[in-house]
Amino acid sequence: MPDQPEPSRQVIFVASARRDIQAMPAEVRREFGQALFEAECGGKHPHAKPLKGIEAVEVVTDFDGDTFRAVYTVKLEGFIFVLDAFQKKSTVKRKTAVVDLDRIRKRLAAAKEMHKALLKLRDAG
Repeated sequence: MPDQPEPSRQVIFVASARRDIQAMPAEVRREFGQALFEAECGGKHPHAKPLKGIEAVEVVTDFDGDTFRAVYTVKLEGFIFVLDAFQKKSTVKRKTAVVDLDRIRKRLAAAKEMHKALLKLRDAG
């Protein structure tokens, strides 16, 4: 059995992202969990792609006729911030709704502030 890569980053969930993922079907949770583990280890999940216009990555998966998305950023040193997770409701094919993008942007700003505070704590200790 090959050695498992060792995670090198801490995962932090912003706002309701953890609860939102926990409320999804088991198959979707496994897919998102695998994507986050691969990101923790410095890799990239096959379904992960940059989210246009935002310093974040989104993982899109389909289950039982529905589309689910998880959004996280790896751009903040030493951490992965999970910004959002939701079931796609947009009627425009493949496009993420503006309200979802706005929420992600706000959570990214909050993640940047949390990151500054975490680095300050780390450096003080």
